[in-house]
Amino acid sequence: MIIESNVPQKIIDLYKPYKKQFESVKHVLQGHTFYLDQRYMPIDISEHLQYKLVGQGAYGCVIQAIDKLTNKPVAIKKIERTFNHRLFAKRTLRELKILRLIKHDNVVDLKQVLLPPSREEFEDVYMVMDLLEADLSQVIKSDSLLNDDHMRLFIYQVLRGLKYLHSAGILHRDLKPRNLLLNRSCDVKICDFGLGRAIAENIQNNIMMTYYVETRWYRAPELLIGYQNYSSAVDIWSVGCILAEMILRRPFLRGDSTKHQIKVIFELLGTPNEQYIQSFPDLKVQQNLRKIIQEYGHQNGIGLNQIFGHINQDLLDLLKGLLKFDHRDRLTAAQALKHSFLQILHSEEDEPISVPVNPLEFEFEKYELTKEQLKDMLYEEILLYHFSEFRNQYFQKLQSGQSLISHIVNNENARIIDPNADDDFEQ
Repeated sequence: MIIESNVPQKIIDLYKPYKKQFESVKHVLQGHTFYLDQRYMPIDISEHLQYKLVGQGAYGCVIQAIDKLTNKPVAIKKIERTFNHRLFAKRTLRELKILRLIKHDNVVDLKQVLLPPSREEFEDVYMVMDLLEADLSQVIKSDSLLNDDHMRLFIYQVLRGLKYLHSAGILHRDLKPRNLLLNRSCDVKICDFGLGRAIAENIQNNIMMTYYVETRWYRAPELLIGYQNYSSAVDIWSVGCILAEMILRRPFLRGDSTKHQIKVIFELLGTPNEQYIQSFPDLKVQQNLRKIIQEYGHQNGIGLNQIFGHINQDLLDLLKGLLKFDHRDRLTAAQALKHSFLQILHSEEDEPISVPVNPLEFEFEKYELTKEQLKDMLYEEILLYHFSEFRNQYFQKLQSGQSLISHIVNNENARIIDPNADDDFEQ
């Protein structure tokens, strides 16, 4: 595969020692082309459909393959159009970094990222990960039995994973049933960290949230009203929405716009009082919330009892703790794991925490990097999986507190303007 390059020669020379030394094998599946190392063989499932397509999302697709070195099945996620926009590149970079840094039973394991032919031929990202047969959305929509024991097991594992993530200073920010993978043993793994954020390094200032129809239903009230100094409580709200969806077997809070989503929450939990409104230090957030309340009028809310009064009372109590309007009152993941509904599964010794991630790993969030600079960063992230010398140099910098991207911030790619960069300020 020959790609015409506009990469500056200095950049090409810098990364020349890391060029791939062997050819990749081309596989075509339903219009998607995969260039894989010979180590991986996509699994045949019929004479008509050559390879199994596990899933397909907005920016790529996932196939099932056999790792011939281990003879075990894996999932290979190809992120297509990674560099069409800086937005896509940033999301991919965040996901790769978070999955490299977080190793936990309830977080999908990123085993490897395939090495591109060279920096100048770097176009797509291939992630080799755990293979899990389904996601929670498929289970909820199916006719499969979903009783209290199933819900207890699923939510316990999600909270166990979140306890670890939050202790590391990582927020997921896009939890929903589709981002919770399951296998036949009912193991649950959190995936898709493209909207994830590291908060340990205090880079939250001036972050502008974006909203998407398919994930709006799981977004916490403080995000919907534009509060930027959010916490791990945003993930806990999402878990509450997911738990409610498992009980009802359909999405719980279904707003058709950001404003309507807030209205739906008001109708459930009531409008917040002035004391809550004044708890936000941002006057714009206060004004926005007052304006919405004025538009929709004061509401007492029907309450969760009205909808879920028939369920196990311990389960209802947990749901109430997760779906508190005031983010300060929501249970933390660690607190939720100790709840009576989860008591039979709870074991403090088997619910580990992490040390906070090193702020230098997410230094890039502080800069407005060009698309090509983000490409440099993604390329270096991949090199960590393949070259011990590069990896040693990287971690030496990390341990000594040196910048990991100083050579990228002002390199030749900083001068390459992105003509279609409509996502400069999207975070």
